[in-house]
Amino acid sequence: MIAAIPGASMRARLLHALRALSAAVLVAASLAGCASVEPQAYSAEKPVLDLKEYFNGTLVGHGMFQSRSGKVERRFVVTIDARWEGDVGTLDERFVWSDGEKQRRVWTLTRTGEGTYTGTADDVVGTAQGRAAGNALYWTYTLALPVSGRTWHVRFDDWMYLIDDKVMLNTAVMSKWGIRLGQVTLSFNRK
Repeated sequence: MIAAIPGASMRARLLHALRALSAAVLVAASLAGCASVEPQAYSAEKPVLDLKEYFNGTLVGHGMFQSRSGKVERRFVVTIDARWEGDVGTLDERFVWSDGEKQRRVWTLTRTGEGTYTGTADDVVGTAQGRAAGNALYWTYTLALPVSGRTWHVRFDDWMYLIDDKVMLNTAVMSKWGIRLGQVTLSFNRK
C-alpha cells in the first residue's frame, strides 16, 4: 500500500536502469515460472492481521528506498490517517523524504471477501489486489511513476507482516518488465 515515489534524481537513474535493462526482458520472461510464496503460507501465524483493525487511526512509518544494487537512495517518514466505514477504508498517506520532498497519496481500500481486498489511488493504474492470511498481506499494484518527463508503469509487490498490535513490517519490490528496480522497506507504528 505504501508506494513511496523516488525523487527527480532517482527517477533519472531509474530511467537509465530501465533502458539498460530492456535487453534483459527475455531473461526475465524465462524466469517467470519461478515459484513464489503465497499468503496462505502464513495462515497459522499470529497475531492475525485485520486491516480494518490495524489501519484505523493514526500510524507513523519510517522507511527507505534502496536501488537494485542495495544502496539506500532515500529515507522517509510517512504519517497515515486511516478510517473505515463498513468494508471501505481510506488511508491518507503523507510522506516527508530525507531531501525535503513531500508527497501525498490517498488510498481507498475495499474488503471484497474473507482475506481479500482491492484498492485504488490517483497514481495507481487500475486496481490493486490484496490477499491476507494469518499475520501477512500480499498486495500488488502498478504505479504511474513520473521519470524525466515521461510516465512509467512500475509494478509493486508488497508484503506486510504484523509483528504485534502496534508494529507492522513492510517490504515492497519495485519492478518493470519483470526486472527488479529497487525495494522499499518500512516499519509502521500505531499510536
